[in-house]
Amino acid sequence: MAHIAYTAALVLISASVAPAWPAKAQMPSPYAGEQGREIKALSAKDIDELTQGRGMGLAKAAELNRYPGPMHGLELAEPLKLSDEQRQALKAIMTRMSAEAKAVGQDLLGLERELDAGFVARTIDAQRLRTLTERIGVTQGALRAVHLAAHIETAAVLSKVQIAQYDLLRGYAGTPAGPGNHGSHNKH
Repeated sequence: MAHIAYTAALVLISASVAPAWPAKAQMPSPYAGEQGREIKALSAKDIDELTQGRGMGLAKAAELNRYPGPMHGLELAEPLKLSDEQRQALKAIMTRMSAEAKAVGQDLLGLERELDAGFVARTIDAQRLRTLTERIGVTQGALRAVHLAAHIETAAVLSKVQIAQYDLLRGYAGTPAGPGNHGSHNKH
C-alpha cells in the first residue's frame, strides 16, 4: 500500500513539473543564428579584426597601466607634442606590429578553420582536439604578445609628461597606475 501511495505521489509531482520542461526546451540558444558562420567560434567582426591586425583589446594590461599604444599615440600626436623623431618611431612600431599581428592572425584563423572543419566533417577525435586547441592557445598568446610589446616600445619613446597627457586624453586620469607604473619605465 505504501508503494502505491509513493508511486501516486511521484506521478503527481511529475505531472506538475512536466509543463515547465517544454517551455525551457523551446528557449533559443544564445548561439542561434551562428551556425552559418564561416568559422563557428568567430564572428565576421572577429575575423576582420584578426585579418587587419587590430588590437581587439588584447593590450589592455599595457594600455590601462600607463603603456600607451602606438596607434593612439599617433592619433594624439598634436596634443602630445610629439617630435618628428617620436612620430617616426611610433610609425615604425605600428608598421612592425601590424605586419606581425596580421601574420599571427592568419595563423590563428587557419587553426580555427581546421578545428571547425573537424567538427563539420565529424572527424575530430580527442588527440586532434587537444593538439589544435593547444596550438590555438599558443597562437592567441603570441598575438597578444605582439600587441603588448608594441605598447612597451611606445612607452620607451614617450616622456613621462607625454604618457600622463596620453592617459588624460584617453580618459584614464584619476585612476591609480598601479605599483611601479608611475612613468619610471622610461627615461625621457
